[in-house]
Amino acid sequence: MPAIERAAAVAFAGEPAIDPARTRSEADYARLIRRGHSLVAHVGETMVGFLVAQPFSRELHIWEMDVAPAYQRRRIGAGLVRAAMIDARNTGFKALTLTTFRDLAWNGPFYARLGFEEVTALDAHPRLAGELANEVEDGLPADRRCAMICFLD
Repeated sequence: MPAIERAAAVAFAGEPAIDPARTRSEADYARLIRRGHSLVAHVGETMVGFLVAQPFSRELHIWEMDVAPAYQRRRIGAGLVRAAMIDARNTGFKALTLTTFRDLAWNGPFYARLGFEEVTALDAHPRLAGELANEVEDGLPADRRCAMICFLD
């Protein structure tokens, strides 16, 4: 998973706040996987993408979703997100959440096409407000980051 994350981070090469070499460790991924809401995509025997999420009360938060560059633009990422929606709905979650860049086509607009909305009332979502604050503290640009939510039927 870290190798796919590193490879996918190349798309952020022009973003000064993103260090493609700084990824989650295998141990970090193992902790998220043990929570039971992680998905992988394979083409043949090769893992080409993944999504890791963590439960927070009645919401499932997507921490990371990456697809290897050679397999991007094939709807694999959209398939992972849709599978996470099914998983979340089937296990009783009311919404999926995430934080992302609002202005990059493969971030905010991508998730909006899948039914996510930007959370504008962050006072009603203190967990997401806190996550955005942590990201800004880590050097990400506050004006370009947003929290998004997709309510499940």
